[in-house]
Amino acid sequence: MPEIIDLSQEIYSGMPVYRRLPPVLIEPYATHEEWAGETDPETQTPAVNRLDMGEHTGTHVDAISHMGKAYASQSIETMPLSTFYTSGFCLDFSHKGLQALIEPDEIAAACASCGQEIKKGDTLLFYTDHYRRAFGTPAWGKGPGLSAQSARWLGKQGIAAFGVETMAPGVSGVSNRAVHEICGELNFTHYENLVNLHLLLNRGRFQFIGLPLKIRGGTGSPVRAIAVFE
Repeated sequence: MPEIIDLSQEIYSGMPVYRRLPPVLIEPYATHEEWAGETDPETQTPAVNRLDMGEHTGTHVDAISHMGKAYASQSIETMPLSTFYTSGFCLDFSHKGLQALIEPDEIAAACASCGQEIKKGDTLLFYTDHYRRAFGTPAWGKGPGLSAQSARWLGKQGIAAFGVETMAPGVSGVSNRAVHEICGELNFTHYENLVNLHLLLNRGRFQFIGLPLKIRGGTGSPVRAIAVFE
């Protein structure tokens, strides 16, 4: 039987989101008691919840349209499903501190260290341990991230995507905007807010699956990201 590792955050009201993005609110829209016609019930059991949140909530993938105005036609439902169902492996960057940049030579060295070669269509995951160290703290928005040079280097390798534990693929205020723009230019994407990456280290390749919702015109989508070891 395959081993499936869940790489996704739980979605809940009030959870941390990137600055200026919509807050998350989940509340009952209808209850079983209402549907049964009960009056003054002692309990309220949700039958349907209302979700109020942005596309870029929790563990999610960015559409190419999110990367810039020039890519507006490449919304999430137009992207090939093969983008979100790939071979992948995980690199250890847990030594990186707050707002530290990850550079191309470091990625190449990490690949060599774990005995992996980047192949066209891969998804690379970057473990920094920032989620376990900082989620829910004031430091959560100050995680390490890729430099612009690293994003360009990865794009030229022909990868489908990369993924990070943090709320942004680059360092906010330093490289994050450039990383997004390069993803648009070179037509690859990234996942944010991944968890459990420590469970993937030193285990070689796995099947990575992070299918988005089919949102018409979507600039991104929450995903249930998983790694599958056969």
